[in-house]
Amino acid sequence: MAFDHSAKRAAAWGVLVLLIGLLLWSLSGVLTPFIVAAVLAYALNPVVDRVDAWAKGRMPRVAAVLLVELGFIVLVLGLLLMLVPVLTRQLPLLQAQLPVLIDRASSALAPWLARFGVEAALSVDSVKAHLLDYLSSNGEGVLGSVLKSLRVGGNAALALAGNAVLIPVALFYLLADWSRFTAAIVGLVPLPLRETFDSFMREADEVLGQYLRGQLLVMMVLAGYYSLGLALFGLSLALPIGVFTGLAVFVPYLGFGLGLVLATLSGLLQFGGLETLLMVGVVYGAGQLIESFFLTPRLVGERVGLHPLAVIFALMAFGQLLGFTGVLVALPASAVVLVALRRARDRYLRSPLYRGAARVPEQR
Repeated sequence: MAFDHSAKRAAAWGVLVLLIGLLLWSLSGVLTPFIVAAVLAYALNPVVDRVDAWAKGRMPRVAAVLLVELGFIVLVLGLLLMLVPVLTRQLPLLQAQLPVLIDRASSALAPWLARFGVEAALSVDSVKAHLLDYLSSNGEGVLGSVLKSLRVGGNAALALAGNAVLIPVALFYLLADWSRFTAAIVGLVPLPLRETFDSFMREADEVLGQYLRGQLLVMMVLAGYYSLGLALFGLSLALPIGVFTGLAVFVPYLGFGLGLVLATLSGLLQFGGLETLLMVGVVYGAGQLIESFFLTPRLVGERVGLHPLAVIFALMAFGQLLGFTGVLVALPASAVVLVALRRARDRYLRSPLYRGAARVPEQR
C-alpha cells in the first residue's frame, strides 16, 4: 500500500513537471529575456553578496547591484567593442579590394571552367551589368523579397532592442530581491520535504558553480588558442578576433560563427583565397574539434559530472526544444537534472522494489 501511494505521488509529480515543461516550451520566445536574466542573476548574485559584505552596511544593496551590473555591462560592451577596430579597418579595405577579389576569383575559376567548355570572365563591370539585367527583368519579385526581408529583419531588430533593454531591467530586480525570491520559492515547499529540498539545492548549487568555473576556463583557453593560431598564420588582427571568438563561445555557435566570419573576411583582404581557406580550416576546424570533444566535455562535463556524450546530447536536445534559449541553458539545466537523477537512482537502489528484484535470482 505504501508503495502504491509513493507511485501515485511520483506519477503526480511527473505530470506536474511535464505540464510545466510544456508551458515553458510554448512560452519560450516570451521567456527568453527572463531566462537569460535569471541565469545572469544566479551567476552575479555571489558577486553582489561579496560587495555588500565588503561595504558592511555603508551602502544599500541596491547600490551594490548597480555597481556589479554596470561592471558586467561594461565587460560585455568591451567584448563587443573589440569588433570596432576589425570593422573600421576591414570595411574600407573591402570596398577598395573588391575589384581585386573579383579579378582573383575570375583568374582562378576561368581556366577550371574552360575545361568543361564553360567560358566565364568576371569583372566589376560585368557583375554590375548582370545585376542590372536581373533587376530589370525580375524587379517586382526582387522588390517583394527585399520588403519581406526588411520586415523580418525589422522585427528581429526590434526584438533584439527590446531584449537589450528588458534583460538589464529584469536582472536588476532579480539581483535586488534575490533572497526574497528564493525565500518565496522555498516557502512553497511542503514542510516534510523541506530538508530534502534544501540538500538538493545545495548539491545543485555546487554542481552549477563547477559548471561556471569550467566554462570560464574553456573561454580563456580558447581565447588564447585562437589568438595564437591566427597570429602564427600572420593575420594582422589575430588578437582582437581570437580573443572575441574565445570569449564569445559562452554563447554556443553564435560566438564561433561570428569569429569565423571575421577571420575569413580579414584573411581574404590580407592573404587571398587559398591562404585564407587554409588558415580558417586549420585554426577554426581544429578549435571546434578541441572545444566540442575535449575542452567542454573535460573542463565542463567532468566538473559537472556529465559524460561527453551527455554534453553533446544536452546541447542538441535543449536547442531543439527551446531554440537559442535552450542552447544557452542546456548545460546548467542538465547539471540540475543530473542531481535529480542521482538522487532518484540512490532512492531506487535503497527501495524494496530493487532489493526484492535483487533476491529473485537467489530464490531460483
